[in-house]
Amino acid sequence: MSIRQKVKVRGGAAVAVAAVLALALAGCGGAGEKPKESQKSSTPQNQESTPQQPAPSASKNSGPLEVIATAQGPSSLVLEINSAVRDQDGYVTVSGQIKNTGSERVTSLGALRGEERTASPGSVAGASLVDAVGKKRYLVLRDTEGRCACTTGLASIKGGESVAVFAQFPSPPATTTEVVFGLPSFAAATIKLSG
Repeated sequence: MSIRQKVKVRGGAAVAVAAVLALALAGCGGAGEKPKESQKSSTPQNQESTPQQPAPSASKNSGPLEVIATAQGPSSLVLEINSAVRDQDGYVTVSGQIKNTGSERVTSLGALRGEERTASPGSVAGASLVDAVGKKRYLVLRDTEGRCACTTGLASIKGGESVAVFAQFPSPPATTTEVVFGLPSFAAATIKLSG
């Protein structure tokens, strides 16, 4: 085979490979995918670099968020739970706010991550849900690298400040409508599941 024929064959092979790749990528397009709004990842995203915050259930103009439960924490901290929503993908997302009702900055938030050594720093990874009827405890979901599906990056809370927090859990059975939410160093709070 001459050099000219080899170049011709290689060039043809490259075009064929490019055509196959283009068709394969086009085939991966939108067929069978859910709309972006309803799509939910089964593994939490990396919250270390960009802490996730829950979408507020009310806008700033519509007044204060509904409080479905309150739990007293250490010092002047109070946890207000605004929602506990069960979704169709088998998860429960609990959203709320930690408020510093005092005037001094609170910096001792390390206990909120629980006793796990691999828990995300500055997080609420120590949160749990207890299904008293089903006698089962649910822990915060984590990705394959151990990062929680919860708020991260909590270093301190200034006096008078509120910080939005959330934690995502596996969903208890559909028959369970009430659970006890626990966060280390805070009192337990009974909450009703919606959705």
